[in-house]
Amino acid sequence: SNIFVSYIVFPLSLLTLIINKLNPILLFFITIMEKVSFYSSKIFNICLYIQKLTILEIIIYYVLLILIIKNKKKYILPLLILILFIIIKPSFNNTNKVYFIDVGQGDSSLIVTKNNKSILIDTGGKISYEKEEWKKHNRDFNLMINTMIPFFKSIGLKKIDYLILSHGDYDHMGEAINLINNYKVKNVILNCGSFNDSEDKLITLLDDKNIKYYSCLKELDLDNINLYFLNTKEYNNENDYSSVVYTEIDNNKFLFMGDASITTEKEILKKYNLKDIDILKVGHHGSKTSSGKEFINEINSKYSIISVGKNNKFGHPNKGVLENLKDSKIYRTDEDGSIMFKIKNNELKIEICSS
Repeated sequence: SNIFVSYIVFPLSLLTLIINKLNPILLFFITIMEKVSFYSSKIFNICLYIQKLTILEIIIYYVLLILIIKNKKKYILPLLILILFIIIKPSFNNTNKVYFIDVGQGDSSLIVTKNNKSILIDTGGKISYEKEEWKKHNRDFNLMINTMIPFFKSIGLKKIDYLILSHGDYDHMGEAINLINNYKVKNVILNCGSFNDSEDKLITLLDDKNIKYYSCLKELDLDNINLYFLNTKEYNNENDYSSVVYTEIDNNKFLFMGDASITTEKEILKKYNLKDIDILKVGHHGSKTSSGKEFINEINSKYSIISVGKNNKFGHPNKGVLENLKDSKIYRTDEDGSIMFKIKNNELKIEICSS
């Protein structure tokens, strides 16, 4: 477990640099970790995706497993009960959550309601890198299969109720086909405007799998959460066509800008009153083509999320955009990893998961 390493092994390893007498204790815990990994694979021989555990759950798990390793088989049943509890615990979720997932240079946000209904806005999609060495060492890596689907399972999601694709750029919808082929998706929503080749390929797959899809929606209601699609005007480029999604969750206002440009921002300001947004998913990864000063001053966001890749070749986020956003608390996926907003009884809590 990462938590076992973070809270026990790693602190002990630092302390042993100062206090040599702690070496046997560190060795003891490392041995436990190795044996637990070995015997877990021998006993269960399955791969379980579980959500983040509490310290108490971790301690109970390791104590029971150590007792079993010492041939005290009467503890096998309590261990199985604990594992079952950990697996089904997400089903009893009573908190609305919004995740801004670290997908590198791309976008992906997940809304999970307190009844485990889910809306995924964009899938991310790895943009090809120039360096052949990177390609060589990462040719088997698949963002959706290796990272995102295990994450969905770890939080207890069995399906995506609605997949919203803000527009047809690869860094927003590049993993959509991998998602559809490897996970249950009930509905897909596409943006307004004409479809590009990537969207056409996706639609062919959706037809083959009899998955319902819609384009240019104005409103979506799921589990008493209403999503409003603010951008339905015709433009002549993909980013301007990008869906802009507004929703309120327990009196917290969310605005997902996709890659919408300053042109789109001005049109939206003419049509809607968007004052005092609580959480803004910043447009176009913090590019200078979005997040105009007039728009940012009008919406006055409390928190601003920039989904961006580390050391990306585009220079995102732009310094001028960061200056425009200076009155809000900025989170960046390249620095903070994935960001989660938990909303219960109108109380907002924020957690980050550094990469």
